[in-house]
Amino acid sequence: MKTAYMPVDPVYFDLIEQETVKKESRVIYFTFNDEPELEECRGKILKTGELEHEGVFLYLDNGDKVRVDRIVVINGKPGPAYDEYDAYALAPLTCQAGYENCSFD
Repeated sequence: MKTAYMPVDPVYFDLIEQETVKKESRVIYFTFNDEPELEECRGKILKTGELEHEGVFLYLDNGDKVRVDRIVVINGKPGPAYDEYDAYALAPLTCQAGYENCSFD
């Protein structure tokens, strides 16, 4: 299941630009499955580019491409999807934890 591309704050493109000078980068991102899953890739960041009707992607020298709005962490720095990841991580600590009614009566 693909999710719609979400606009990305320009600050993240500045971050990606800074990371392109590194020989290798580690990118953790959400995949497009029924349940949220994290994947990881490593390689030199070559560029970003837009695919029509799909969004903006990060291209690495190993052939991997990652949709920018799905990046959770890039070289240890929060990416555009970090808040979404944080919300999933904290969901079990909320009263509802995925349930509509959390009444204890």
